[in-house]
Amino acid sequence: MSNLGLTLAMKEHDIHVDRTKVGDRYVLESMNANGFSLGGEQSGHVIMSEFATTGDGVLTGLHLAARVARTGQSLKELAAVMTRLPQALINVGGVDKLRAGMDPEVSRAVSDANHELGETGRVVLRPSGTEPLVRVMVEAATQDQADSICQDLATIVKQRLAI
Repeated sequence: MSNLGLTLAMKEHDIHVDRTKVGDRYVLESMNANGFSLGGEQSGHVIMSEFATTGDGVLTGLHLAARVARTGQSLKELAAVMTRLPQALINVGGVDKLRAGMDPEVSRAVSDANHELGETGRVVLRPSGTEPLVRVMVEAATQDQADSICQDLATIVKQRLAI
């Protein structure tokens, strides 16, 4: 669920980004399988395989503080290497989350939205692993576009997958 702005910034520097299912377990599996030394999630879970096999906020904070000290740059300056794309997230409850990836109307709506967004956005629709709901996340060039597409998709998910 990392912001698409991260992927675009990494691409500019020829750095490969591998997307996995949500969870440290899947991030670590990909890191091990591909020989990556750094992985993480938007939630702040960052895995640095040289030091740990799980996301560790204290370890991440220490490395970030060391980077600030080494470069003399502020966090704002360091973060400027990437532009966060506007993002909207709606958690849709009262639906059969197991059918989220199987309903043809939902799949078509997601495909159409991704086509509309092109290179400047994306849709992530996934059943929650911990709650009885489907998460609809949209990133777009503008917040209005992200909000509008996300609301439209959430409505379709609610209609098609209602219990």
